[in-house]
Amino acid sequence: MWRAGIFLLGTLTLLHAQVADKEIRKEIKRKALKEARKEAKRFKKAGYDVTPGSLPMDKQLEYTWIRLYERDAKGQSVYLSADGNAVAETRTAAEMQALEAAKLNLAGQLETFIRAIIEANIANAQLNTEEASSVTEFLTAAKNVIATAIGQVEPAFKIYRNLPNRSVEVNVKLIVSREQVTQDAKKRIREELKERLKGLQEKVDKLLPLQ
Repeated sequence: MWRAGIFLLGTLTLLHAQVADKEIRKEIKRKALKEARKEAKRFKKAGYDVTPGSLPMDKQLEYTWIRLYERDAKGQSVYLSADGNAVAETRTAAEMQALEAAKLNLAGQLETFIRAIIEANIANAQLNTEEASSVTEFLTAAKNVIATAIGQVEPAFKIYRNLPNRSVEVNVKLIVSREQVTQDAKKRIREELKERLKGLQEKVDKLLPLQ
């Protein structure tokens, strides 16, 4: 009887969690749809359109907003987002430039986070003066190093408009897994730190742990 009661309690708890999760996802979708419609209306009014063969603007925006609203068990956003904008003579050129701008935007977010961890751990890593100076110098260029770790990312949202001067303006938004992109960036930074600290893995681990 006691075991049956425990099993029933566990089943009810699971069902409750499933119902709560379903309600949360329903609310996320409702908010995402509302934001998507409002933003799509604003973009269309400004003369933007999607590239031929792409999903409708409303759907692209709904996709991005659903992910922007998602939170993990700690209440942190599951995904990071980064915007990029560029103007060029052709749509292809503008798109490439906008993607690079978005990647640098994303790298900047990650650089701020990783820099804070390293700076907080410099004393604990027991670096000598030369090592500390090398690490500090490296941090000034960490953003570009992180950008190389991001690699190719397909934009979740991409729109363009033709300008009066015959140039083309493109806006993109990247949506990436916070956990995955952070780990990739940390690994790339750790490789650079290992070179600067002459392969001293213990000091690298103290400066920037993977977990």
